[in-house]
Amino acid sequence: MTENFKPVGLLQSLDERSRSIFREIVETYLETGEPVGSRTLSKSGIGLSPASIRNVMADLTELGLLDSPHISAGRMPTHIGLRLFVDGFLEIGEPVENDRGAIEDRLRASGRDLQGVLKEASSILSGLAGGAGLVSSPTRERPVRHVEFVPLATGEALCILVDELGEVENRLVPIPKGLPVTTLIEAGNYLAARMKGRTLREAAAAIREEIAERRAELDAAATSLVEKGLAEWAGEIPGEERALIVHGRANLLSDSRAAEDMEQVRQLFDILDRQQGLLDVLDSTREAEGVRLFIGAENRLFPLSGSSLIVAPYMNASRQVIGALGVIGPTRLNYARVIPMVDYTARIVSQILGERQK
Repeated sequence: MTENFKPVGLLQSLDERSRSIFREIVETYLETGEPVGSRTLSKSGIGLSPASIRNVMADLTELGLLDSPHISAGRMPTHIGLRLFVDGFLEIGEPVENDRGAIEDRLRASGRDLQGVLKEASSILSGLAGGAGLVSSPTRERPVRHVEFVPLATGEALCILVDELGEVENRLVPIPKGLPVTTLIEAGNYLAARMKGRTLREAAAAIREEIAERRAELDAAATSLVEKGLAEWAGEIPGEERALIVHGRANLLSDSRAAEDMEQVRQLFDILDRQQGLLDVLDSTREAEGVRLFIGAENRLFPLSGSSLIVAPYMNASRQVIGALGVIGPTRLNYARVIPMVDYTARIVSQILGERQK
């Protein structure tokens, strides 16, 4: 389900006692958000004295797995420690039944409108995962399903293009006065035959080459119309700019430690405002299979914000990755719950988008 998380060699160097104490510290920290002291651990059933536990904690700190916000405080995992915990100790399964039901019911209740599904996915993730839900809108490079020219009384033709998700975009193309309807049909059929199943970029390159080499069986009027249509479609598609849908910023303020370190929260809010940076990170998951996890400084976008980002790609009916969704929040996210939740949400979004094409 998730990307192959490989435990680093450091895990193999820990003896059973160190592993047990390390795991207890991380799990307690993820539950409470507070540093964990030796006395707390000695009461948890580990069976060691506070002094013995402190010695192990000191060794784990020297290895870079634990840190202490204050000299006299307990310990909390570093970003390296959290990565080791996720890679070596965390068992990832399916979301619990209640979460699965809530995710699927709400997504399907949002209808089959693309933007409605994506906005609901962001809202679901923010509500169930306790961080901010993120969804990137699909890339433009989607195969074309249908194209045609429709004459208008204004001396123009409406060029209609429908992609494989059923999204419709229109362009107005000027046409000569008195242009026969048969020419519009001829140009539309020509484009439809060569565009179907290809992205606009792929089709445009092939069509231009065919016209340049005079292999296109079109008269001069139809050729001109095809070229005008391609010229119009080569530009930016109105209303189709990439977007980042964000829900649940307020959740980032509810972290128990947020009041102690508002600077980190401010940095995280700045990151959310710089949408292109997050879109780039989400797009970087396009080649990955399943979920990707970035903890703290593992991602150049938020090395100082003390945040984690859990991301999964979503696909169309052709199993092509067209976008990504995920959760960003404090590093003490409940990874065992959030990772499968992000993965499951991406799978249901992919199912719904696939159904829209049938």
